Amino acid sequence: MRKRESTIPRWTGTEDYIASEELQQIVNVAIGLGRPLLIKGEPGTGKTLLASSIARGLGLPLVRWHVKSTTKARDGLYVYDTVQRLYDSRFHDKDVADIRQYISLGPLGRAFTSEQRAVLLIDEVDKADIEFPNDLLHELDAMRFTIPETGDEIVARERPIVVITSNNEKELPDAFLRRVVFHFIAFPDRDLMAEIVRVHFPDLGTRLLEQALAAFYALREVPELRKRPSTSELIDWIAALLAHGIESVPPDPSTLPLLGTLVKREQDLAAVQQPRNRPASGFGGRWL
Repeated sequence: MRKRESTIPRWTGTEDYIASEELQQIVNVAIGLGRPLLIKGEPGTGKTLLASSIARGLGLPLVRWHVKSTTKARDGLYVYDTVQRLYDSRFHDKDVADIRQYISLGPLGRAFTSEQRAVLLIDEVDKADIEFPNDLLHELDAMRFTIPETGDEIVARERPIVVITSNNEKELPDAFLRRVVFHFIAFPDRDLMAEIVRVHFPDLGTRLLEQALAAFYALREVPELRKRPSTSELIDWIAALLAHGIESVPPDPSTLPLLGTLVKREQDLAAVQQPRNRPASGFGGRWL
């Protein structure tokens, strides 16, 4: 019997999300294997936006689950509104015997019941309790779960594409890691960053682009910097430069205009402005 080919095209990034070839490959591997994709990387490398790009690129709906410190695995399956049921029972507004009216599906439940294959983003999985990732394993493997209050079983119509992000705040359990495909998004190099900037500012002059990138990467190399500026902060900075009619920037990070869009801590600002932390000479940019 001839194997049926997948009707879902390969993801290659989108117009507003420039992905390296390595990232494209690992996304398509995870989709092909039907495994969750665990994404790590420093802030500003596009971890959270990746799921949105996959959804847009493949024409699929996106379901977001933003994890908090108080999040439990069951929150992703369904929520039973006991408070509303108690209120209705007290004031006789509804027939409280019908428990189903107080049940609403969580993000995982909505992804399972989506009429077409969905992309599920589980964002910042390491914010929750250490047991949270392991608590997800059964449902992610089985693609089904039961609601005990009603006895209803929710079965996935199609296996969702699961993207899980982590900020390395906690070590993730080995049992969880065995069941995922992993990728670390490296911070973009100069050429890739230039492509990303061009997506946001297609009319940006070459001279200002080269100067801005050289200053940005020099700033990231300041030794005492606790929070290095990210891609999103570079985009904000360039937007601010253009809004203020600034057409060139100096090579010395300590004298950059609108530095507050790049450096967000007082200690970091002091570190940048100390002469001993300034780059000794050129740092890869060509000044025109």
